[in-house]
Amino acid sequence: MFIPTVDIRIVLIVLVSCAVFIPIGYFLCFFITTKKRRIQERESRRAIDEAHAQADRIKKEADLLLKDELLKRKGELERETQETRHELRQFERRLTKREDNLERGVEILSKKERYIEGLQTNLTTKLQEVEDREGQLRRAIENEEKALLKVAGYSREEAEKVLLDRLDKELSKECAKKITSAVNKAKETSNEQAAKIICETIQRCAANHTIENIVSTVELPNEEMKGRIIGREGRNIRAFEKATGIDVIVDDTPGVIVLSGFDSIRREVARLTMEKLIADGRIHPARVEEIVEQTQKEMDDTIKEIGKRVCFEMGFHDMHPEIIQLLGRLRYRTSYGQNQLSHAMEVAELCGLIAGELKLDIKMAKRCGLLHDIGKATGSDVEGGHAAVGAELAKRHEERHEVVNAIAAHHEEVPAETVFAPLVSAADAISASRPGARRESLEKYIKRLEKLEGIAARFGGVKSAYAIQAGREIRVIVDPEGVNDELAHKICYDIARGIEGELEYPGEVVVTVIRETRSVEHAK
Repeated sequence: MFIPTVDIRIVLIVLVSCAVFIPIGYFLCFFITTKKRRIQERESRRAIDEAHAQADRIKKEADLLLKDELLKRKGELERETQETRHELRQFERRLTKREDNLERGVEILSKKERYIEGLQTNLTTKLQEVEDREGQLRRAIENEEKALLKVAGYSREEAEKVLLDRLDKELSKECAKKITSAVNKAKETSNEQAAKIICETIQRCAANHTIENIVSTVELPNEEMKGRIIGREGRNIRAFEKATGIDVIVDDTPGVIVLSGFDSIRREVARLTMEKLIADGRIHPARVEEIVEQTQKEMDDTIKEIGKRVCFEMGFHDMHPEIIQLLGRLRYRTSYGQNQLSHAMEVAELCGLIAGELKLDIKMAKRCGLLHDIGKATGSDVEGGHAAVGAELAKRHEERHEVVNAIAAHHEEVPAETVFAPLVSAADAISASRPGARRESLEKYIKRLEKLEGIAARFGGVKSAYAIQAGREIRVIVDPEGVNDELAHKICYDIARGIEGELEYPGEVVVTVIRETRSVEHAK
């Protein structure tokens, strides 16, 4: 068996190395550790010093901020103190003023008390004088009664009986006159009350009306546009007239063209189409047809929107869509120059006002008034009068019998079966005859004025008569020597009755009779 041997020299070298290097390593470690600790202590002291310095800076800044805040607070406190002092001074001045006013009031009250005391003293004296005079008058009346009884030969009871009998006869006659007068007044009052309801209804109903013609004008930006509208060999204008059914009049009038046609809806479509073509600038037959079709759709929507708005304003939310469409079409219909939609709305308001006075169903009355001319919105292809056509429309769309009968009977073509039919007739007549609602020819207007003056001039004592205010008033001048005040009143009454019997006129005519006496002298 082999046993390895260890060299003794190696072992000695290892031991010597350990004996040398272990102390050296220990000392190196100790030195390094000590140096690190000193470095850390220096850094710690430097951090502490920096912290102390930063704390001092913060403290100084806090002191400065505190001083600024204190100064600010002090300034605010001083301002508040000054404002408070100012308010206190103002309050003190107001108090002083009130004290002065109170002192003056007390002084005035003292003067009034003294004045009242003086009045009371004078009143007491005068009351005493009145009582003394009453006693004297009472004694004088008793003496006179005794003297009268002695002269007449009647006793007191007999005289009272004779006097009461006479008074009874006179009172019987007076009662008969009063009864007759009351009966006549009651007859007159019934008519006056009905007229009052109508007049108040007219006054409370305010409506705006416009009179439309059968032509519309379109303004042009320049004269060159006329040639573009006419087109080569007139093809543009022919295409426009064919698509719209409206005549286009291009004359020498600068800056405008005229659209003529009896159908106001077609005329409005033509006007809008022409304005769009002018704004667009592209005018040729295909473009004309395209714009006309587009405008017709827009017009249908506009008509429907107008009908919906009218129903909303009138408070009707259950109207059939076709009736709503027809109501919108009334906006573009006229009768004697009066817009039919405005007329229908005015009649509805009048019906509501009259129904309110008569304690009837206001909403039903308005519905009857609004739809009374609905037949006028239908096309020319429908045969029959507008009242019958409108009633048939209302019946077909399940309107109530009151509405159907009011539409059919508002021109008395069929008998009135409900109270709303004559109500609608009255409101329709009021709206149509209102001054300014419908156009009147100049010749007819002049004849009416001449006849009005002629009625007044034929009475005796009338010197001259003048119709003024478009025939709503006539002023009559009478001869002051031949006509006295009582006769002037009678002439005024007779002229008014003559006008009522012979003329037809809207509203009322005021008759004014003037009796004037003048005295003229010349100072020389």
